[in-house]
Amino acid sequence: MTQAEKATQFAQMHQPGNPLVLYNIWDAGSAKALVDAGAPAIATGSWSVADAQGFVDGEKLPLEIAMMNISRICKTVDVPVTLDFEGCYAVGPTGVARNVTQAMKMGAVGINFEDQMIGGKGLHSEVDQVKRIQAAREAATEFGVDLFINARTDLFLKEANRDWHAGLMSQALERLAAYTEAGASGYFIPALVDPELIGRICEAATIPVNVLMMPGCPSAQELAELGVARVSHGPWPYRRMLEDLVVRFKEDTGA
Repeated sequence: MTQAEKATQFAQMHQPGNPLVLYNIWDAGSAKALVDAGAPAIATGSWSVADAQGFVDGEKLPLEIAMMNISRICKTVDVPVTLDFEGCYAVGPTGVARNVTQAMKMGAVGINFEDQMIGGKGLHSEVDQVKRIQAAREAATEFGVDLFINARTDLFLKEANRDWHAGLMSQALERLAAYTEAGASGYFIPALVDPELIGRICEAATIPVNVLMMPGCPSAQELAELGVARVSHGPWPYRRMLEDLVVRFKEDTGA
C-alpha cells in the first residue's frame, strides 16, 4: 500500500458514531505489538515518545530524534501512522511547512497539530493558527499526500477548572470553523469531558471530532452516541506499562 493510499484509508476510518480508537504508542516495538494484535492504524503520543527517550514533553525531544522515531515506526508497520507533532516544531508558516514535509518523508500520513504556544502560556491567535494550518495543508498538497491534519485546540486543556469549560465554547466553535476552512481534517478537543459540550461540538462539526480518553471522560459507547469519530488514549498506555514494569520488577527481585 502506498503512502497516499494509507492516507486515504486513514481518513476513511474516522466515522462519527463509530469512532476510530487509537491506543497511542511510543516506538517501533510498541507499534508492532499493537498491529500484531489487530490495530488498524497507529498513533504516537508526544508525551510518551519524549519520556521514553529521557525528555519532557513540549518539543524538548530534538526534532531529529522525533523524525528518526517516526521513520522506524513507519518502516516497521504496514498500516497508516499518524504523528503527534505538537506545534510542528515551528512558529511561522514557513517552518511548519518544512517540518510537515519532513514528517511525510518519514512516512507519516497524519499529524496532530496544536494551537498552544509551545513553551508559552497561551494559544496562537486564531488568525495565526489558520495560517499555520494552511501552510501544513499546502505542504501536503505539494507532497502529494492527503495528510490528515488533526487540528488540536488547547482551550480546554489550558483551563483546569472544568466548570469554566462551557464559557469557552464560543471560542472553541469559532476555532473549529476557522480551522476547517483552513484545511484541517479533524478537530481534537483534549480535556473536554462534559457530554453536552462534546455533543455540541460534534453537531457543529463538518470534520471528524477527536476526544482524549481520560479520567472523567464519558465511556467509549457514550462518545460514539455523541457523534465522536476518534478516541485517543494519550500517555496512559505508556504510563500503565511503566507501572506494570515496576510492579513486576519488585515481584521478581524483592526490591
